[in-house]
Amino acid sequence: MKKFKNVCWLLVFALCFLTLGCGGGQQAQSGKDGKFHIVTSFYPMYIDVLNITDGVEGVEVVNMTKPQTGCLHDYQLTTEDLKTLESADVFVVNGAGMESFLDKVVSQQKNLKIIDASKSDKINLLKDGEEENPHVWLSVTYDIEQVKAITSQLCEADPAHEKQYRDNAMAYVQKLSELRDEMHQELDTLPHKDIVTFHEAFPYLAKEFKLNIVSVVEREPGTEPTPKELEELIEQVKGLPVKVLFTEPQYSPAAAETIARETGAKLYKLDPVVTGEATPEAKDAYLKVMRENMKVLKEALQ
Repeated sequence: MKKFKNVCWLLVFALCFLTLGCGGGQQAQSGKDGKFHIVTSFYPMYIDVLNITDGVEGVEVVNMTKPQTGCLHDYQLTTEDLKTLESADVFVVNGAGMESFLDKVVSQQKNLKIIDASKSDKINLLKDGEEENPHVWLSVTYDIEQVKAITSQLCEADPAHEKQYRDNAMAYVQKLSELRDEMHQELDTLPHKDIVTFHEAFPYLAKEFKLNIVSVVEREPGTEPTPKELEELIEQVKGLPVKVLFTEPQYSPAAAETIARETGAKLYKLDPVVTGEATPEAKDAYLKVMRENMKVLKEALQ
């Protein structure tokens, strides 16, 4: 039944692209070397674009930030970044406020087309207080919507490759849909749902799989909790039926280790899929990391 639903969904997906069109034959601007240059803002966008452009000749994909950059909280553009963007035909960003430097890019690169992956009516942004949470790709459903949004806008920018982009996107969406089904099968029936995460990266994942984020270790990544916040966190963790804390691979676990010592909680790692080498092998990185996250959650919350 799930396979039948996925096939139907893919047919609808294909019809949507045919209806929207991809620029009506307009030729995309290319660099002096004759290639179409795509720059992505950070790793999750690189993975999506790598799948959409897989095997398309004359298209080059470069990730702007370094492998260890992580989420772009307060990221400052470097001279090297600006040089990279100068040769770009399009710049693919997550949007939703993730790239705080975007206004600077727009003002300095007036002819650069910005592709916003979160530009979709089907993505409903969550809020952290007054600010919108930009970590939308950690919902598999929303990552599918981001792939669709990127593909549609990329077709407009480079209609010469529209069919290949659409075909690749459909193939990747099929893989993501299978991943989502697998994760629901493994996580929906977990006996415990309360979790403490490292920072506000996982609300979309939690919402999709009905997990309850009780608290976070660091409100701002890289800023350890105050003594009062630490005391409150310790009390919250002591009250959990299953005492587990989730750290992230790109940040120091020191604060989480302190809480674990005081509460007897076990530490696990959840990976927000934001760090990795920008190589062709990254094409399957999201699928692999999310499956590993699934296994970690299942082990921790049984």
